[in-house]
Amino acid sequence: MNWLSLDHVQLAIPVGSEDLCRTFYGTVLGWDEVPKPESLTGRGGVWFCTDSFRIHLGVEKDFRPAKKAHPAFLLEDLNALAEKMSAHDVPVEWDDNLEGYNRFYADDAVGNRLEFMEKKNG
Repeated sequence: MNWLSLDHVQLAIPVGSEDLCRTFYGTVLGWDEVPKPESLTGRGGVWFCTDSFRIHLGVEKDFRPAKKAHPAFLLEDLNALAEKMSAHDVPVEWDDNLEGYNRFYADDAVGNRLEFMEKKNG
């Protein structure tokens, strides 16, 4: 087998929370919303992408936010993202327990845990 890459991550969101998620993922994080295939539009939810990955937010009727399980996003200029999140009243929780990385956790607009990481220089 030749694994090439991760295609996408899916997170659950509550019914009717698409606009909240558009604000968080589109405005705060700056990710691009992409249209869902017509065959899936009736299910609700919203999809986003960057140049590196895609994330699908799918509606779950009995939604409970993921508090332990989470995707981790690797980026450059972690401090700039932390400042942008703070400007949008999104709390960040810094964690220095992973050698070689600066990182923090934040909850999305519906309470799902997300990790943001940057490799340390040197």
